[in-house]
Amino acid sequence: MANFNIDSVKERTFDAIVVGTGISGGWAAKELTEKGLKTLVLERGRDVKHIKDYTTTNMQPWEFEHLGQPTLAIREANPIASKHYIFKEDAMHFVVKDAEHPYVQDKPFDWMRGYQVGGRSLLWARQTQRWSDFDFEGPARDGFAIDWPIRYKDIAPWYSYVEKFAGISGNKDGLPQLPDGEFLSPHEMSCVEKHFSQQTAKNYNNTRPVIIGRAAHITDPQPIHTAQGRAKCQHRNMCQRGCPFGGYFSTNSSTLPWAEKTGNLTLRPHSVVHSVIYDEKKKRATGVRVVDTLTKEMTEYYAKIIFVNASAINSNLILLNSKSSRFPNGLGNDSGFLGKFIGFHNYRGRVTAEFDGFHDSTVDGRRPNGAYIPRFRNVFKQDTDFLRGYATSFSASKMGNPTSGLGESLKDSLFSPDESGWSLGAQMMGETIPKETNFITLDNDRKDAWGIPQLRMSVDFDDNDMKMVKDFYNELSEMLQKSGFTNIKTSDTKRNPGSENHEMGGVRMGNDPKTSLLNKWNQMHHVPNVFVTDGGCMTSTATQNPSLTYMALTARAVDHAVKEKKKGNI
Repeated sequence: MANFNIDSVKERTFDAIVVGTGISGGWAAKELTEKGLKTLVLERGRDVKHIKDYTTTNMQPWEFEHLGQPTLAIREANPIASKHYIFKEDAMHFVVKDAEHPYVQDKPFDWMRGYQVGGRSLLWARQTQRWSDFDFEGPARDGFAIDWPIRYKDIAPWYSYVEKFAGISGNKDGLPQLPDGEFLSPHEMSCVEKHFSQQTAKNYNNTRPVIIGRAAHITDPQPIHTAQGRAKCQHRNMCQRGCPFGGYFSTNSSTLPWAEKTGNLTLRPHSVVHSVIYDEKKKRATGVRVVDTLTKEMTEYYAKIIFVNASAINSNLILLNSKSSRFPNGLGNDSGFLGKFIGFHNYRGRVTAEFDGFHDSTVDGRRPNGAYIPRFRNVFKQDTDFLRGYATSFSASKMGNPTSGLGESLKDSLFSPDESGWSLGAQMMGETIPKETNFITLDNDRKDAWGIPQLRMSVDFDDNDMKMVKDFYNELSEMLQKSGFTNIKTSDTKRNPGSENHEMGGVRMGNDPKTSLLNKWNQMHHVPNVFVTDGGCMTSTATQNPSLTYMALTARAVDHAVKEKKKGNI
């Protein structure tokens, strides 16, 4: 019987374990397996195979039972999930329903999750911008949060590394606050967007650049993309269903299949990670405890390197639940800051406007991204009464409908001049300041279906956030008015924190173990063989979409981890 036990432990022992298969987990799997490590990748949800399991990807609108909309009964059963724009008949099977993983809201927090292989990489908005030193130096400049342990130069080569593999469309804009990357050909702005860009450059002396967005879409396939089996983006704009062409980057179309080709990957879906196992004699983590979602049985898996990439909130949950006599408050939590300083992006502000012009023009097909205004507030100096700033994404389209009608009337409308004007819609993406008062904890009494304590969320907006919303209204309205737009209106979505996916922090990086959990390599200060490279690691939030930074940090951390393993330090 003893031999059977030894064999069982061997079967459950790997060189590395990755928790989660989202954007950062997929990259960890790719990098570890490529470097020769036998790697176990754990996913709490079901398996989703590229193309095969995109069940709605080629459905027409009339083929959905309710023409794409969730029923009233489904919306009422999912008051949190149904607030999200993804929650429609074509993609809601990729979204966690409210009853499937409950949590406690001490303050309103709309947590949108995707529990399946690929996670939210199947659902993300695919906008990809690099950070600059203005972002990495932000906390040090204004004294809020703590200083990042890295600067742009530390991550720049890793941005290039992941951009080439993922495929990022964009334009070389030469902006210090938004560094250029390894771009494929950019998408094109509409004539009205170009007009706004040109007028804003003139009106503000080129201090408020308006550019085409940068997106993880293949516009010009390179050999590395062909090798992945991916093709050019078809501009279908049905990305949330899963792209059968691999036109946009996802774990399912890119990093996991690449990892699988190495022969070093073991993928185990239906596996909820309960906690990380800590060996007090070795002063290392030795593995993870996993609850099978189908049988509810708990199994332990072992490895010398562990990457926790369950997405920011769930990574905090796992680490908070990883208690031992050495770490009674959660793994590596000597500072007491685990679960604290949660950040997110502020999307509350919206502005709409109209433009009476370019009647002889229209949009040319569909586009998977929009135009973009990088942060221009408090970049080179502090010039407002609030900290940090906001970016703006927007798009303009013709107000008329030339595709109305059938048969001859449709042909007439397509070939007739469209005298309608243009509408523009814009939204802000504001940087929130991570604060100790924004935190998550474990509930002492309530447990989920897998015997794990439920999370308690206590995260909210503050006065700085609302000042930023007001400034967005004022400044964008003025920019539009100066560019000839009319009927300019502002609105507050009053969305709760968390509702736009970019939750960050709780396991932040820093130089000092007394105020942070991770070092400059995303390595836990007190448990050096555990790495966190998803949103949990973020010290501040910046105004850029964060996924590209997660990818770069992950590739960089794996490179360091493997080198340390070879030296015998892990």
